[in-house]
Amino acid sequence: MEEKRIDLSKYKEPKPHYWKRGIWYIVNRTLFRCFPGIPLRYVRNVLLKMFGAKIPLETLVYPSCRIWAPWNLKMGKHSCIGPHTEIYNKAPIIIKDHVTISQGAHLYTASHDISQKYHPLITAPIIIENYAWIAADTFIGMGVTIHEGGVVGARGCVFKDVEAWTVVGGNPAKFIKRRNIE
Repeated sequence: MEEKRIDLSKYKEPKPHYWKRGIWYIVNRTLFRCFPGIPLRYVRNVLLKMFGAKIPLETLVYPSCRIWAPWNLKMGKHSCIGPHTEIYNKAPIIIKDHVTISQGAHLYTASHDISQKYHPLITAPIIIENYAWIAADTFIGMGVTIHEGGVVGARGCVFKDVEAWTVVGGNPAKFIKRRNIE
């Protein structure tokens, strides 16, 4: 078998919003965290909006949440991003109405093309539709849509779309059952 070499010494990645990203990094890890609790969510949401997030003021984003690029975040009404979540949104993340992203979840819109010599960055949006629930400690990969009412069980890893009103879990996530609301 022929040995293949990968030389990452020539890897380059575009850095749009470099300065804005640097300022947000500092704000997200300091000032944003200084406004704890549900009553002060309005202040956090104003900070997010100042950096380009499209969210209603009533939306709940916990102060320990780490958001890479607020300008790539759009949230609907009555949705929540829980504590200690990672929102790595080099591409847009759209979270619609009445969605819960539980503690410790990871949403990543970027990866690298491992079939290319220099592993160029690739991105694709994540869309989470109305009434979905992303449970604790989950991973949602780039290009995934969690359709209306979909549930990703705790510690699930999702790399493909989740059908509407289904529950998935595991790594990689697989169908568990239909979600029925009584």
